Amino acid sequence: MFKNVASFVSLGFNRITFLLCVAFAGLLSACHGDFTPKQKAYPRVVYPEKKYELYSPTNCPYEFEKPVYAQIKIDTVFMGKKLLEPCWMNIEFPDFNGTINLTYKEITKENNLNKLIEDAHKMSFKHSKKANYIDEVLIANKNGVGGLLYNVGGDAASNIQFFLTDTTHHYIRGALYFNNEPNTDSMAPVIDFVKKDLDHFLETFKWK
Repeated sequence: MFKNVASFVSLGFNRITFLLCVAFAGLLSACHGDFTPKQKAYPRVVYPEKKYELYSPTNCPYEFEKPVYAQIKIDTVFMGKKLLEPCWMNIEFPDFNGTINLTYKEITKENNLNKLIEDAHKMSFKHSKKANYIDEVLIANKNGVGGLLYNVGGDAASNIQFFLTDTTHHYIRGALYFNNEPNTDSMAPVIDFVKKDLDHFLETFKWK
C-alpha cells in the first residue's frame, strides 16, 4: 500500500516517463536503419489530342495550320524596342511553357535573300557551344514553300530553328523555345510532342 497520494502520483509519473523514453529510443533506432532515396522523377505532363485549325492573318502574306491548344500572340517588343510589325508573332504552348517565335521580313535590296539566310545561319550556330550537333534539313512542302531547318542537339536554348522563303519577296524565320532551364533528358518528350506540331506547321505553311 502507498503511504500517501504523493508517492502514488510520483510512481505513476516515473513509469510514464520510462515508457516515453523507451518509445523515443525505438524511433531513433528506426531512423538509423537502411534508407533508400527516391529516384529523381519529372512532373507528369498531360498531352492534349492532336487537332489543328487554319490561321490566316489578314495583314500578313502567309497562313498555316496551328494546334487548337496553341495561342497566337503578336510580338510587339524586340530587343527592348517597341515593334509595329503585325507579322512578327509567337505561337505559344501554355501547357508546355513553350513558344515558336516567328519573325517575318520582306526581301528588299537592303535585306536581300543572301543576307537573311546568312543571319539565320549565324543565329542558329550561336548555340553551338552547348550543342552536341547541328543538323541542317532542307524544307520543301506541297505548297511550293522552301527553306532550311536546324536541329540543334544537346542543352541549347533553342533545339529547333528554321527559315522559309519564296526567294523573291517573302522570308520568315522561326525558333522553338521553352521558358525553363535547358535539360535534354527532362524535356525530350515535350520537345518531341511540339516537334510534331512544328512539322505540321511546316507542311501546311503557304504564301498568299
